[in-house]
Formats: sequence, structure tokens, C-alpha cells
Amino acid sequence: MVKAANTRGTTSGTPPRTRVLVVGGGYVGMYTALRLQRMLRPELAREDVEIVVAATDPYMTYQPFLPEAAAGSLSPRHVVVPLRRVLDRCRIVIGEVRSVDHAKRTAMLTTLATDEEGTGAVALAYDELVIAPGSVSRTLPVPGLADHGIGFKTVEEAIGLRNHVIEQMDIASSTRDPAIRDAALTFVFVGGGYAGVEALAELEDMARYTARYYRTIRPEDLKWILVEASDRILPEVGEALGRYAVRELRARNIDVRLGTRLESCEGRVARLSDGSRFPTRTLVWTAGVRPAPLLAATDLPLDARGRLVCTARLSVDGTEHAWAAGDAAAVPDLTASGPDAYCAPNAQHAVRQAAVLAGNLAASLRGEPLREYAHRNAGSVASLGLHKGVAHVYGRKLKGYPAWLMHRAYHLSRVPTLNRKARVLAEWTLSGLFKREIVSLGSLEHPRAEFERAAAPPPSPADPPGASPPADGGGGAPDR
Repeated sequence: MVKAANTRGTTSGTPPRTRVLVVGGGYVGMYTALRLQRMLRPELAREDVEIVVAATDPYMTYQPFLPEAAAGSLSPRHVVVPLRRVLDRCRIVIGEVRSVDHAKRTAMLTTLATDEEGTGAVALAYDELVIAPGSVSRTLPVPGLADHGIGFKTVEEAIGLRNHVIEQMDIASSTRDPAIRDAALTFVFVGGGYAGVEALAELEDMARYTARYYRTIRPEDLKWILVEASDRILPEVGEALGRYAVRELRARNIDVRLGTRLESCEGRVARLSDGSRFPTRTLVWTAGVRPAPLLAATDLPLDARGRLVCTARLSVDGTEHAWAAGDAAAVPDLTASGPDAYCAPNAQHAVRQAAVLAGNLAASLRGEPLREYAHRNAGSVASLGLHKGVAHVYGRKLKGYPAWLMHRAYHLSRVPTLNRKARVLAEWTLSGLFKREIVSLGSLEHPRAEFERAAAPPPSPADPPGASPPADGGGGAPDR
């Protein structure tokens, strides 16, 4: 029996139904909804409960696979999990929650339909709220960053970066200007955490392999620079393995700059705090994350860092019928000492917190006791490119090929659904048997460009050369 009060009211003759609104389709949102639809199967069958998932994308991105997607080791469609297929007992709403008034149990939501209709945000009522919008890139007021920086949090950014890197090699192979060539072959990554190190290592592997197909580019012509403000990289794997990772990257002619900050990238020139200056057409920013801006548009309690203040039971502190976990939540770490110890914002905690959150929410609906979240970190794994990695798992330290194998095995076990596991494993097997793909599909980012060129009027004789593209878009056969 569902114990939560229905605050939305019902029409005459309609039995009350408790609506659970899950905001976000990432780790916490998808795993919470997945577990809820299993635990609440009888209530869903009786229509006592409705689960609504509001997400900005119709899929969950398995972010640890983004570097391999960028390098071409995995297809982009295999690093995402379609929400509608996995959450078949939930109602999926693709849109953006703009604000939450929990006192009134109402969320304001915009969708593609509201944009077309011009109606603005619509109100979505709920009884129980799971707020898990995740995080966004933490940017700093660095001059030129907004104009030239590239993030690395979404599959679109990963594939866009792959296309961009190969495009820069195309530019370098065809230009006669040495300054343009040097800037095109210089790649600057800011941030020495998982995202920055793995993305750089995988793309450097891919670009070095790709260089063999360019007659005018040698692997040593490529310049890769990693900028990290602290004195170490990959702090999660420990100091010793972090030093090993630095040595491994430097052995591949990657310039690792510790204790260094990016001060400006105006005019496509990366200026560092140590006085270095690098003209570059590629600057990848992976220097941390911050809670999603949505949290500031709610009436829920936030801490000094803008995260939701939560209890160990994953309820929002001092607020009934509101739950949170993951990057957006400050969850007390019961396995650590000290009152200010909180769980790290990583996927390992997010997935496990989602299971506890769903269990507690279901228990609260049934009037059953809740349990607290406590999980000791099992360790960390990181890839340093093909057949290279570092791992610190259950106190054991691995590096090189064994660590790379553990990295793949761990993430294969964690990616959701058997369907996705089989596809990823099959693609890894095929990529081990055949050569890498080195194709850039930059046109995917501008699908109408070719048609627009074809539909453009032909230039008149009075127009100067190059004033308008040819009517056939430059790719058609000449008239005969």
C-alpha cells in the first residue's frame, strides 16, 4: 500500500495516484528509475504509482567510455543507453526542468513542443521528487575560453573533438603557412583528472596512428600539452601511480605541465602561468565540474558549493518527499572520519547511491524503515591509451597492460543492460582484429550545409570569383 499523501488531488471517481518525478537521466536518474520500476512493479500494475523521468536527452551517457568513443574504439551509439527502452514502465519526458517549487510540489518544464507552441514552461505536479540533474563543466573567467574552449562531458563533445583533431591534421597537411601548420598540430588539454588524462591519451594514440596515412605529417610533428594546476595528475589512483602516469605520458613526447594554470587563450594562443605561449587551434577544458544551475532555481537547501544538503538516507535535509544523490548532492560519507566528510562526486558513488535512494523511496511509500548509505571506495582505474593504464583496486596497484585490461573489464561490468555489454564487447573484439577507423565525419555537425549550397542561386557573371558556391555544391559531375 502506498503511504505517501497525494498532494495533487484527483478527479471524481479517479483513485489517487502517487507521482514520482525523477529530474535527470544520468547515472542517478536512470538507475533510480530502473530500480524503482522493479521494486514498485505491483503498485505500477495497479496504477497506484506513476514514475515520470524528465531528462534533457533521451539517453544516459556512460561517460567512462567517452575517451574511447573519441578515439574511435567504440561507436557513439554504444556509449549511450536509450531511456525509453530501459525504463519501459516509466513515462519519459524529454525537456529541461527550469525551476522547482517543492513547497507546491511543482516543477516548471520546457520541451521541444513548448518551444514550437511558444507557450513557455509548463507546470508538472508531483508527490515525490528525485532531483539528480548532475553537473556541468566548471569554467573559470579565462580570457578567450568561452570562444575557443571545447568541453568533454557529452558524447556530442567527444565525437566533435575527434572530428576536429582529424580536421586539424587535414589543415596541417595542406597548408603552406608554417604558423598555421604548427597551431593545427598543437593540442592543449587543461585538467589532469580522469577526463583530461584519458581523453588526451586516447586521442594521442589515435592521432599518432592516423599520421601514418599523411605523407607530410610525422607523429613527432604533433604537439600534445597537458596543463594541471596541482602538483599531480589522477589523484584518485594514488601518488605513486600518478607519478607513473606522468612518466608514461612524457615518454610518449606529451608535455605534462604540473603546477601550471591557463591564463588566457585569446586569439587562439594558449598562455600559461609559467610564461609559455602556444598557438593552438585545439583547447580542451576538463578542469572539474560544478552542480547543475537548476539547483539554484529551487527552494531546497544548498551548501556553500551549491549542492543539495542531504542526509545519509539520501533525502534532502529537513525536507519531506525530496531525494537526491550524485554530483548534485552533498551526501555524508559514513566511512570517513570527521563531520565535514562527503562522498566524492564520481560514478562509483552515484550508481550505488541510486540503489539506496530507490530502496528508501519505495520503503517510504510503503511505510517501511529506511537505511543509510555507506560505501567504502573499491578503488580507481584509468586508461592511458590502447593497452596502457593504471589501477588501484582493493589496495592492489597495477600498471601497463594488466591495468588496461582491468579498466575495460570493470567498465564492461558496470555499463547498463546486457544488450549494451554485448555490443561493447563485440566492438572491442572487432577493433582488435582490424585497423582503426581514421574518418572524420565533421559534416554530421552541419547536416544541411551541402543542401544549402545546392539550393543557392548560381553566381551571375558580374559577381567576383568565389562570391557564391556552385549550384552543385562543388561535388557534382560537370555537364556533358
